[in-house]
Amino acid sequence: MEGKIIVITSGKGGVGKTTATASIGAALAMENKKVAVIDMDIGLRNLDVVMGLENRIVFNIVDAVNGKCKVQQAAIKDRKIDNLFLIPASQSDNKNVISPAAMKNFCKELRTEFDFVLLDCPAGIEQGFENSVVGADEAIVICTPEVSAVRDADRVIGLLYAKSVLPKLLVNRIVPEMVARGDMLSHEDVVDVLSIDLIGLVPMDDNVVISTNTGAHLIHNKQSQAGKAFRRIAMRLNGNADLPIEVPRAKKGFWGKLGFKRGRNK
Repeated sequence: MEGKIIVITSGKGGVGKTTATASIGAALAMENKKVAVIDMDIGLRNLDVVMGLENRIVFNIVDAVNGKCKVQQAAIKDRKIDNLFLIPASQSDNKNVISPAAMKNFCKELRTEFDFVLLDCPAGIEQGFENSVVGADEAIVICTPEVSAVRDADRVIGLLYAKSVLPKLLVNRIVPEMVARGDMLSHEDVVDVLSIDLIGLVPMDDNVVISTNTGAHLIHNKQSQAGKAFRRIAMRLNGNADLPIEVPRAKKGFWGKLGFKRGRNK
């Protein structure tokens, strides 16, 4: 059975695509799947840093696509998860060095090597986006609960449909307390606007910053609510489609847990 290729995209930068790629990839690998995560942001790579593999790079995605090395030579084995591999981006080339046709052919080879391939798509809808999408079976669109992010996600979803790539929605960096106060869009608001199937909801979590700075996998942190959400997303991608989506809830203070409301009745 051929592997599945999923592009993780958003249109807008800074919404958490790289963290999602690394975390979902690691979680799928821990589901006993052979997984490759690929940094498609040529010239501005950072997936290697997030995974703590920056010192092990010899070849990159440009070398592999253009036939300068084999897939196995470019794929860096993760330090802690046996069947997780990284193919990094080139730091010195530009996005035009890979053509969509060459990337499409490369994706055929990837299908024979891995159960899942996750492509970390660069921001924007130009050449890097074209290269990332051309060989994909489906897409995960990352969107934060912000009007600008929703607008950009809507644009990307239209482009994905035009290329016959099925999109699913991941709402990232939800702050339940802000949603409760009406200061942040709810995930229902985002889903209503974008009108695509929801794959997961990920809360804002300080552990993401810690994980990124240390190169440690977020899903290994049992205290991380974001890590837990990414693990559940991986389970859905791996066939457990009926697994309920947990909605991040605001934490109650001491008096809230006792059922008291702030202030006095008058």
